[in-house]
Amino acid sequence: MRAFAVSEGSTRLSDLELPTPDPQDTEVLLRVTHSGVCHTDTHLRQGYYDLGSRGKLSMVDRGIPYPLVMGHEVVGVVEAVGPDADAEVGSTRLVYPWIGCGKCPACFDGRENACPQGRNLGVARPGGYAQKILVPHPRYLLDIGGLNPSWAATLACSGLTAYAATTKVLPLPPDAPVVVIGVGGVGLTAVATLKALGHREICAVDRAEANLSLARELGASSSVVSTTGNTNRDVLAATGGPAAAVIDFVNDNETATAAFDLLVKGGHMVQVGLFGGELTVPTALLALKMITIQGSFVGTLAELTEVVELAKQGRVPQIPVIDGRLDLDGVRGALDRLAAGGVPGRIVLKGS
Repeated sequence: MRAFAVSEGSTRLSDLELPTPDPQDTEVLLRVTHSGVCHTDTHLRQGYYDLGSRGKLSMVDRGIPYPLVMGHEVVGVVEAVGPDADAEVGSTRLVYPWIGCGKCPACFDGRENACPQGRNLGVARPGGYAQKILVPHPRYLLDIGGLNPSWAATLACSGLTAYAATTKVLPLPPDAPVVVIGVGGVGLTAVATLKALGHREICAVDRAEANLSLARELGASSSVVSTTGNTNRDVLAATGGPAAAVIDFVNDNETATAAFDLLVKGGHMVQVGLFGGELTVPTALLALKMITIQGSFVGTLAELTEVVELAKQGRVPQIPVIDGRLDLDGVRGALDRLAAGGVPGRIVLKGS
């Protein structure tokens, strides 16, 4: 099978011919029909995360194997199953990629995304930038009957990440200001999810007016362009006062500091983005303002099931999807576009 992988120590993508996996035990082999492109993949391609004054967190040091076949937003058709796998050949399924070791307390508790020895597809195991993908168990496959498969693919990360982040700050009074920083693909989904869950006061913040326009269409009650140098002042003017919660899908030095400063007493900031940097917090203010700072990384299998059900009910508006081809040029071009910034929605690559 063909796969499109990045090599260790390089950002160069290669078109590889790899053996087609033969599913064993509970494994399921799917032909990839749709593969979403996530900003996390730009960091994986780069080879490290920026930790600010602590330097860089190397992907190699995290135990990620190379050559790395990325891609964790996958819809595919079941082609073959292991002898202990209960999956219907020919069925179309969405893949939950945030797979744990299956042996630790987090996994036993259903929080595989919190597993310290995660085996995430597209990260620690080959992902969806390939013709085929091997999934370890049918429980990670979700029926998306009736949904647009291009959009459904984005639910595995964009939709799930947004849902898990928004449910960390809700419930709140519907008119309590919630600020969403960074309204690319995931941030737009968060705006739509907040709206779908009944929240009314949603302020979108982004550098790109095109993204803010989409955010308003999806339910943002106000928006602020973050290139003026007076972002916090403009946000406070738009919301009428400090925010009850801030969800930061950028999470760099500038946005994390802004998020902290925007919060009301007792406010909640949820940090999602992986752009990198660090946050210096005045410890007295942290105590005096009783602020909660929480990290959020994707979500659980149960949460993805809830997201898919909301989508089937028509309660989550579809974010814009930009079609591409699942080939070397398609993967390379999509990652280059994401790294440059300003993609209005989500790029999804289609297999043959």
